[in-house]
Amino acid sequence: MCSPQTRMQSLHPEPGARYRNVMDALQQIVRTEGVWRPIRGVNVLAVGAGPAHALYFACYEKIKFSLSDAIKPGTNSHFANGVAGCAATVLHDAIMNPAEVVKQRMQMFNSPYRGALDCMGSLLRQEGPAAFYRSYTTQLTMNVPFQALHFMTYEYLQELLNPHRQYNPSSHVVSGALAGALAAAVTTPLDVCKTLLNTQEGQAVHVIQGGAAAAAAASGPESRYISGLGEAFRTVYRMGGMPAFFKGVQARVIYQMPSTAISWSVYEFFKYVITERQHKKRLRGDRDGDK
Repeated sequence: MCSPQTRMQSLHPEPGARYRNVMDALQQIVRTEGVWRPIRGVNVLAVGAGPAHALYFACYEKIKFSLSDAIKPGTNSHFANGVAGCAATVLHDAIMNPAEVVKQRMQMFNSPYRGALDCMGSLLRQEGPAAFYRSYTTQLTMNVPFQALHFMTYEYLQELLNPHRQYNPSSHVVSGALAGALAAAVTTPLDVCKTLLNTQEGQAVHVIQGGAAAAAAASGPESRYISGLGEAFRTVYRMGGMPAFFKGVQARVIYQMPSTAISWSVYEFFKYVITERQHKKRLRGDRDGDK
């Protein structure tokens, strides 16, 4: 589902890359470019996802419990959940942003790259290391509210569906899916800007060069690129008005729902397993101490 989302967020798509909806995009991509095309570049994300998510949840748990105890010991604080999610996002995105850039460049229509290494090498030669972090501040601007809303919604739904906070797979799946869907829909405008900064869509770059940025375009090579959230917002608006900020919202929500549901389910499962093992180890230690 990654490739349809990236394609549908294009501000000026090629004639062969114009889609009515998510299913139409998926069908056309598979029919014209092959069955594996929709997930092209996902292997790059997989490499960084392990360490990024491990750091992400470790940071979240540590800050959540420390801050909750500082506010009111023994209680669940929605404020602490939100702050913990924001802090974890800063570390997570520092690892994942370069992978996201490579993935989106590879998934654009008529992408010229043979593979991930070819894409990385080409970006380094033509645009320099800055290309991998051109959208980092925008990514944070999007993901900080996304994750704050995501975590607070998840924890709130857990209080409703699983008030005793026991391991309950169905409640974790439902809470994760709904939290991800809500956060994804609300932050879609920022995601559209992030996609523009990552892909540097040719027609959009041409628009800024032909307008107020024409003078800057002649001043140096870096000005050929769209940089910064403000410039991205202006470019999106100039090319499509307000509706352009919600291009691909359906694909984004459909992608995020199973993603966040699986993520929370796996996290809660391993948290349950580790907690149970620690509990059993303490019980054995207490029994040995009584002998």
